[in-house]
Formats: sequence, structure tokens, C-alpha cells
Amino acid sequence: MLLLAAAFVVGFVLLLYMVSPLISPKPLKLPGAHVVVTGGSSGIGKCIAIECYKQGAFITLIARDENKLLQTKKEIEKYSVNDKQVVLCISVDVSKDYEQVENVLKQAQEKLGPVDLLVNCAGTSVTGKFEAIEVNSFERLMAVNYLGSVYPSRAVISTMKERRMGRIVFVSSQAGQLGLFGYTAYSPTKFALRGLAEALQMEVKPYNIYVTVAYPPDTDTPGFAEESKTKPLETKLISETSSVCQAEQVARVIVKDAIQGNFNSSVGSDGYMLSILTSGMSPVTSITEGLQQVVCMGIFRIIGLFYLGSFDSIVRRCMMQREKSESADKTE
Repeated sequence: MLLLAAAFVVGFVLLLYMVSPLISPKPLKLPGAHVVVTGGSSGIGKCIAIECYKQGAFITLIARDENKLLQTKKEIEKYSVNDKQVVLCISVDVSKDYEQVENVLKQAQEKLGPVDLLVNCAGTSVTGKFEAIEVNSFERLMAVNYLGSVYPSRAVISTMKERRMGRIVFVSSQAGQLGLFGYTAYSPTKFALRGLAEALQMEVKPYNIYVTVAYPPDTDTPGFAEESKTKPLETKLISETSSVCQAEQVARVIVKDAIQGNFNSSVGSDGYMLSILTSGMSPVTSITEGLQQVVCMGIFRIIGLFYLGSFDSIVRRCMMQREKSESADKTE
């Protein structure tokens, strides 16, 4: 009886693997495609642009700093695979004025053709205790990290629907899957991208448009270096429980998942576990992906509880040390 049950399970899994490619999206071909990357002048955004350019894509870089854009353009052009490729630079703040964002993307499409892949990578971060963060920082982060992704996506979606093809990537963060000490201003803006992506995917899937939410871990970028300067001790100690990834590695994974039309994009074992744990009612792009979530959820939840216990312990230790130090200062 057990052998029969085991054989049934093995047969069922093999069937899923055989059927899965039939229901998965058709991969996007990057050679000759028009790829737009916001926040493309540095960090993960720049590395995504380079990765796409290496595969023959035409690139539009969008960022605020014109000098950085021009420097990045020169760096990207070194990876040209043919003499027809173009890197277009546009200096604009994607979080300020929707009409301006719409106009510059219209100009980009007039020069390089309709957008095949939009990567929303513009973002910023502020860390600190909830009561220590300035109120306007909450507003600024929501504008940059959330509306800075809404505006470009809104500007290209109609053309994608008309063509019945396209890819949109929202670069979130592991802090958009798990709320951590010190990220009360940052995490909500990244969680918001998940809700936007799920609702948008349901709307645009009939038009052969696929949405990807990327959840990179701590990544060695200029933004991460700047953020680390103001991290509370608790946040630093929690961050040390995982390793820092290279931006090139993260970019390769995001581009691969976007091409395949995968909804979730994660890096490393921790990223895979978090994606399973937070899958909830998110879309799947293959039967095997859904099966993995069903099978792994229980054991990953147990592991996750140990992580949460460890994080709580770090916070308590820091609080006790701080109180002890304050008490010692008062007695002197």
C-alpha cells in the first residue's frame, strides 16, 4: 500500500513537471527589446541595465542625477553586443509629477520603440526607531518607493495592453516580506508594492503581461552603504544574521525571473524560504511552484519561528544593555 502511494506521488510530481511548461508564460526575448530601468544610475538598477544590455536590449535609464546617468551610460556601452544598441538617459524624479513621467516615457518610446520590460528600481531608505524618524520621512519614502513605481507603470501599461505583451518589475526588498526593527518607515512602502503587483497582475494577465516582484536581500550598493550609517544597533545585529549579496548577482536573478514571467523573484536560501512563507494568495506561474509552496510551508514556518525568536532576543538584549548603561550613568 505504501509503495502504491509513493508511486502515485512520484507519478503526480512527474506529471506536474511535464505539464508545468505548458501553462508558464512564454519567455520574453531581450535581443532588440526596449528595457526601461528607473533608479538606473547606480546599484541594482545599473546592474540590471548592464545585464539586459549584454543580452542585446535597448536601454532607457531614468534617474535624478544627470552626471551619474552619463557615467553609467558610458559604463553600460562597454558591454555592447551589436552596433545598433542604444542607451538613452533621462533625468527626472519619477515620484514627483505623473504628467512629467508620462511625457518622458512617451519620448523614450518614440526613440526606441514600445517598452517591453519596465524595471521599477528607484527607491530610498531611512532607518531608525519609530518615534525618532521625522514624520516627513514617512511621506517621502512612500512617494519615492511606492508612487515612484506607480507612475512609470501607469505610463506604459496602455501600450503594453494594446500590444498584448510586456513585463513589469517592482523591486521590493526582504523588508517588504518581513517587518524588522528600524524599518517602520521603509518596510510599509515595500509591502505596498506587493499589493499593487498582485492586483495589477490579475488585471493584465489576460493581455499576456506579467508582473514580477523582486525581494533582494541586503545588497552591496551605494544606497545600502548610506543606510548602514544610521542603522540602530538592533538593526545592525539582525542584519548580521544573513550575508550581503553582490548587486550583479541580484540583477541576474531579477532579469531571469522577469524574462520567465515569474511573479516572485528571490535570491539565496533565505530568500527562497521567505518567498514560500509569504506566498499567501500571490499568483504562481507554474504548477510546480505552487506544489513547492504547499509542501514546504510547514517546515519553513517552524524555521521562521526560530528566526523571529532570535530577533526578539537581540532586541531584548540591546534594551537591557541600554537600560543598564543609563542606570550606571545616573549613579555616577
